[in-house]
Amino acid sequence: MGCFGFLKGMMIAFNGIIFLAGVAILGVGIWVKVDSGSIFSFLGKINDIPPEIHQVLNVGYLLIAIGGLLVVIGFLGCCGAIRESKCMLLLFFMIVLLVFIAEVAGVVVILVFRPQADALFGKVGKAAVKNIQKDYGSNTDITGLWNTTMDALKCCGFYNYTDFTDSPYYTAHINSYPPHCCPDSSPCNGTVALAKNADGCFPKIKMLIDKNTVVIVGAGLGIAALEICAMIVSMTLYCRIKSTRA
Repeated sequence: MGCFGFLKGMMIAFNGIIFLAGVAILGVGIWVKVDSGSIFSFLGKINDIPPEIHQVLNVGYLLIAIGGLLVVIGFLGCCGAIRESKCMLLLFFMIVLLVFIAEVAGVVVILVFRPQADALFGKVGKAAVKNIQKDYGSNTDITGLWNTTMDALKCCGFYNYTDFTDSPYYTAHINSYPPHCCPDSSPCNGTVALAKNADGCFPKIKMLIDKNTVVIVGAGLGIAALEICAMIVSMTLYCRIKSTRA
């Protein structure tokens, strides 16, 4: 009975955390869809953006779906353990199993289609540079969104400072670049921008991901291990409750 009580308590605590995490992710997803000034809205305004990238614009819906799924899983796990409901525990096990299978399939797809992803990012880069050269400095929405992005990431352009060459801003400021490209220096002309060599936003994001690859992989393996443990515990509780009531 002591082991059963321990597993039951762990099931309640673990799924309580999952439930709260689901609520948080659900809130972020709703915020992303509501916030018109977010980076996702910005991507949607870029002309000639590859059609494939519009799938990324649905990240808000993805977060809402993930958050909703975690809320359901957490609810089933908590209530199933508290009420000792075989139906809820079995449903919990089946949902977690499906999520685990989907994650494994997703990893396989990412590894197989990595070259296509690189080509897609190349198309996005061309569209982003074209957008900068056309609208940065003349369109207040585009200019403000780029400035916000560069302020947040401490970067310059999509690739580097040359993205702003021949843009409305560049022409209006007598062949000068945005101050983000020349930290602590003014004016920001080509010579200073070249000397400062500020990182582009895309290379900086890629560098951050590369630096944290071990952490990302470790987190993925940790999540997979937790899912396996959750399935084992839920099935153990299910079998114990079934045998007790029999």
